Amino acid sequence: MYEKLGSPLLNISVFAAFVLVTLVVVFRVSRSNKTASDYYAAGRSFTGPQNGVAIAGDYLSAASFLGIAGAIAVNGYDGFLYSIGFLVAWLVALLLVAELLRNTGKFTMGDVLSFRMRQRPVRAAAATSTLIVSLFYLLAQMAGAGALIALLLQIPNSNTFGQGVVIAVVGALMIVYVLVGGMKGTTWVQIIKAGLLLVGAATLVTWVLGRYAFDFSALLGEAVERNPSMETAQGVKELGERLLIPGLQFGASDLAKIDFLSLGLALVLGTAGLPHILMRFYTVPNAKEARRSVVWAIWLIGIFYLFSLVLGYGAAALVPGGAQRIATAPGGTNSAAPLLAYQLGGEFMLGVISAIAFATILAVVAGLTITASASFAHDVYANVIKRGAASPDAEVRVARRTAVLVGVVAVGAGILARNQNVAFLVALAFAVAASANLPTILYSLFWKRFNTTGALCSIYGGLTISVVLIVLSPAVSGGPTSMVPSLDFDVFPLANPGLVSIPASFLLGAIGTFLGPKDEAAAARQAEMEVRALTGAGSEKATTAPKTAPMPKIMV
Repeated sequence: MYEKLGSPLLNISVFAAFVLVTLVVVFRVSRSNKTASDYYAAGRSFTGPQNGVAIAGDYLSAASFLGIAGAIAVNGYDGFLYSIGFLVAWLVALLLVAELLRNTGKFTMGDVLSFRMRQRPVRAAAATSTLIVSLFYLLAQMAGAGALIALLLQIPNSNTFGQGVVIAVVGALMIVYVLVGGMKGTTWVQIIKAGLLLVGAATLVTWVLGRYAFDFSALLGEAVERNPSMETAQGVKELGERLLIPGLQFGASDLAKIDFLSLGLALVLGTAGLPHILMRFYTVPNAKEARRSVVWAIWLIGIFYLFSLVLGYGAAALVPGGAQRIATAPGGTNSAAPLLAYQLGGEFMLGVISAIAFATILAVVAGLTITASASFAHDVYANVIKRGAASPDAEVRVARRTAVLVGVVAVGAGILARNQNVAFLVALAFAVAASANLPTILYSLFWKRFNTTGALCSIYGGLTISVVLIVLSPAVSGGPTSMVPSLDFDVFPLANPGLVSIPASFLLGAIGTFLGPKDEAAAARQAEMEVRALTGAGSEKATTAPKTAPMPKIMV
């Protein structure tokens, strides 16, 4: 057991202050929620820069702040490859997705996919994919919450009940944010969180570099000197200068190199298929603001990932015990940033950074939850079950009930994955999103021949293949760091399925299109979709919800 870090009372007090402030903001913002558009898309009232900051807040999750810093501290250069993949992915979103989706859709991905195809089956498939991808992403955030509290309160990794209570509290707060504030309240929480995260990370980076007279080379040199090796479950792992070169994590064998290719493919293509990121494009009034949103997000996210490089190596150099302590502390590698904060600024800095980390988790899980609940209510309930005849009141009520159910499931799954590196868990969500969603979106936007059969084959096929391969991979069983280490059914050798599941989904979409019946009506609508996607003509009329539809009163 390591020495107790800081004062639990101070840590909880700082966190409670953040929760109180953001809840006040959410309650005030919620007063202007009057229509389904307000609840789902914040009334399309945010500017490009505002939405860009919110996107950064949505995207910079526990994986970015806790997982990547820890990965760099323990695996050096290979850990930074997560940052590179996450950032490059935004070029795909900017060039292929952002503007076209904003012009074509209304609230969800299902709106885009059903524009020229059969409504009910495609919307059901889109909602299924959205729910599963969101749950995978929520898994990572809940694991980050458990890791952080485990470190602050010194709850051992073996104490399932203690960490489970913590994860349940985070889930309850997440549900409150979504039920009360909707997308508008969630967006403001994400904006506040993004500002806090960037300021907090910049403070730590300045502090770390100040220790070395702002000489980054000196920081790297000390990280190498203080970490010659570390003990792992597989034996002694040589570090030293290997922290500065590729191959420490992904170069140990040919299989590890292939696994890295699979990871990189999932990271680069996954962002453009993440439902909670795609839904953010509907909160701006037009396509121009959607493009501005992405540009602002790229700058802010890029700056933060440069910060993560300093945070990771700074933790390896300055935390007593270096990579060895970080890897074995409560919370595992996710503890790097909090341990660094405590080493630099003691109890107060630890409390502040911990509050920011919790803000990061809460903001992201709120965004994920509202996306999942909106997709089920809008696509499945309103358009599949009620065939478009559901009232906005009923639709929002169903969305709220779904948010509660999603929160409960996320808590249970988060307890199961509580000791995993959150950057690794997010990479799994990226693989599922890139497999199930991206091929279908690109085919719908750019391939005239694409039809309903192809869409269903692509979504369900990519979803099934990616999830099955994850279940049969070393990530779930077969090793001491697996989710279920006591079992062994890892017949698929790669930890990330992207290299197999993403091409398979593209292939299934093409095969389904050629084997499925031709739909002349769909082909005719494709021309309208192409004009709307490229020019925005007619999109405002189609995407504006009726202002006369009141939203149910908020019960708290």
